[in-house]
This record gives sequence, C-alpha cells and structure tokens, in this order.
Amino acid sequence: MSKRYYIWTAGCQMNVADSRRVAAALERLGYEATRRPEEADVIVLNTCVVRQSAEDKAVGHLMSLKPLKERNPNLVINLMGCLVGVRGHEILKKRFPFVDVFSPPSDPGPLLGFLTQEEIKALEDEETRRRYAIQDGRRPPTADRRRPTDTPVLPKELQGRIVTAYVPVVYGCSHACTFCIIPYRRGPERSRPVGDIVREIRALVSHGVKEVTLLGQIVDRYGRDIPDGPTLADLLRVVHDIPGLERIRFLTSHPNWLDDDLLRTVAELPKVMPHIEVPVQAGDDDVLRRMKRGYTADDYRRLVHRIREIIPEVAIATDIIVGFPGETEEQFMRTYALMEELKPDVIHIARYSERPGTVAARKMKDDVPEEEKWRRFRMMEELHKRIATEINARYLGRTVEVLFEEKVKGRWKGRTPQNKLVFVESDQDLRGQIRPVYVTWTGPWSLVGRLADQVQPPLTTPSRTQPLPLTG
Repeated sequence: MSKRYYIWTAGCQMNVADSRRVAAALERLGYEATRRPEEADVIVLNTCVVRQSAEDKAVGHLMSLKPLKERNPNLVINLMGCLVGVRGHEILKKRFPFVDVFSPPSDPGPLLGFLTQEEIKALEDEETRRRYAIQDGRRPPTADRRRPTDTPVLPKELQGRIVTAYVPVVYGCSHACTFCIIPYRRGPERSRPVGDIVREIRALVSHGVKEVTLLGQIVDRYGRDIPDGPTLADLLRVVHDIPGLERIRFLTSHPNWLDDDLLRTVAELPKVMPHIEVPVQAGDDDVLRRMKRGYTADDYRRLVHRIREIIPEVAIATDIIVGFPGETEEQFMRTYALMEELKPDVIHIARYSERPGTVAARKMKDDVPEEEKWRRFRMMEELHKRIATEINARYLGRTVEVLFEEKVKGRWKGRTPQNKLVFVESDQDLRGQIRPVYVTWTGPWSLVGRLADQVQPPLTTPSRTQPLPLTG
C-alpha cells in the first residue's frame, strides 16, 4: 500500500508556494496525496499567524489531529510555517508533544530529514541530499541553511491543471513595521539565486503554467542583501526570456523601494503585467510614523502619480489597516480621503489585531474599540466598492485580453493584465489560453464577457501602447 500525505495550508501566497514545494518533495520520496487526513501517513499543517484569528485557527486545526495520532502512533505530524518561525521549537514541543516535526517557513528540510536517512538518499540531487542530511536526528551544523536549490516539480494533482503559480524570490523581511510579526517568524530577508528561480519557473512551465507571480514580503528589495546583487528589474528581464511563459507579476511592493527603473521595466516588458500592489497602510503621517513605514502620505501620493505616469494602463492595489493604536477619527478620515482621491483598483482592508512580540504590542495600547474598528472597516469597504464599480464600468463594451485558468460553475474564469476577474461562457477548453474577450457586464469585483471572435463584427484587442482610461 502506498504512503500518503495530507497538507493543510493557511495564509499568504508564500505559504501556498511552500506547500506546493513540500508536496513535490514528498512525492519524490514516494508519497501520494490524499484529501482525507485520516488516510494520511504524513500530515503537514502550514500555518499563518499574521493575525490572532489565524493563529487560533491553526492551533484549533492542530488539536483536531491529536486523536488521529493517538489512534495511529506511526502517523507523522509536521507543523510548519509562521507558527513555528525561525527561532526553534522548544516551547511548541512542550505545548504540542504529539507533533513529530517542526519546520520553519519555506523549509521542508526538517520533515524530509525526519522521514529517514534512506528515503533522503533516494533523492537524485546530490546537493539536496547534503542539505537534508541528518546526524543523530539533527541536521549537521555545517549544513547550508539556504533554501534547497533542486529543481522542484508540481505535485501530480496539479501537473497540467494549474495555469498560474507563485514563486518565492525573497524569503523573510528586514523592515520590521511595528505592527508586523513576519520578520520575527520568517527571519531576515534572503534573496534566492537567479538560477534557482529560473530553474523553478522552467519546471513550472513544463507542467503547463503560463503565469508566475514572484513573491517577497518586500519584493522590490530582491537582491539588495547580496553585494552587487541583481535587482528585481534585472530578474524580471531574465525571467521574461523563459520560453513558454506568458505572463509575469510580482508582489508585494513597498513605497520606499519601488523605483523608476523597476517601473520602466514593467512598462517595457510585454510579459510583465501592468499590475502593482503597493500598500499604503494609512493616510495620516503620524500613524505612518508609529507604524514605522518610512514615508509620508504625500510621498505615497507622488508615487502613485509616478506609477500612472510611467505605466498609464496600470492597476494599483493597496492595503489599509484601520484602528491602529492611537488612530483618531480625524486620522482615519485622512486615510479615507487619500483613498477617495487616489482611487486604487483594489483596497485590502484589515482591522488592527495586536500580535504578541511586535513593537506595537509591546509599546502601544490597542485603544480603538472593536466596534469602532468595524465601523471604519465598513466605511472603507463601501468606498472600495464604489471606486471598483466606477473603474470596472469603464471596461463595458471594450475588448480585453484574458488568460483563462479554470472552469467554475459552468463558466470559464480568467484574468486581464490588470488582474481583473473575468467570466465567459464557452464550450471550448480555454484553460491556459489568452483570448480577447468583449466585456458585456461589469461589477465591482468581476467582469462578464463573450469571446471576441464570437461577436459580430470581430473585435480586436487594445495593445499595451493604447491604454484603457482606467483611473480618474
């Protein structure tokens, strides 16, 4: 009987990419995927702790596995991700003694090492064997602590089935905003070598992936931890030349590091999509200072204008935290007014949640009442809906290029270069195809259309040099 694994993933795109790599590594050791944890020989919980609710959910899910371990002592339970962090697991081991392996974020090594030395030797890559080698149940102190560089593959259930994939290029973060736990859980930023990234993307393309999103907590800082290292713009130019790859995105950017060279690269390279995610977090200078963001509201305003000047057809997404410690009504309204003025395509909104270990938790009082946080959240949500409705309405009656990903409830789902969600009814197999679509309906969160070659007279797709008027 074959060995089986089950992976539960929570949180960000980085965790999604990490879980995919763990799955691929387990399959190289002979394991097969199962959707039922009770059938698994190995269970991996890839956790997120960006908010307290996420940590509580992860702990609850972990505790639900305890009866499975009691019934089957041979079951291997691996706790992975930001709940483990990068500083050891002694406290967690005492709290969860039924867990066999604790893995830091983005590192499948401890799990692979635990699954016996003989299985590790079955890996074909000598460099990977060395990095995953174990001595008395522990990795040797001389082992290279960087991430594995063997060419990954997709797990079998995803091969030929997914069109888009996330590819980490920078691990960790060294910026340390006062509200953020990520630097303490994922460690300082570490850029992956260009060759490792290219090999991973080539492997993904060989399995049918058409679009990749390059990931980093501050992705614009790619290469800055390496003396005379490559920049993100340099990396984009290299990735752009990979045959068979159709689209490239990257996230998340930071206002301090999104420079003109990178913006011009986005504008110049056809495969790099005009879609920028650059969080502002707040529109009040005092709140931004307490967040330790390193810029002012005017700095962000000028940046958005610069982005739109260099990439006229760009879509901009941002993040907002409402109810940060000490945020007054007047300060919140400055944030509201900035969003009303700049009209980003997407506003990711979060209510402030105190995270133990952060500067904000240690030095600031969480003094905005929960009901007030919810009121501000709903105000910002309504503004977002109004802005998104206005922007998307400008697509009505136009033709856009759509990369189709999958069929959902009888309709094909895909995205435009600006990352707008589009639905089309068609009996054709559109998976992985880029097709022009004539937009017949728009809403705040999606568009509906028809394949342009089925509209009379036939329609053409606007080029990147003839942008749609997407912003006010």
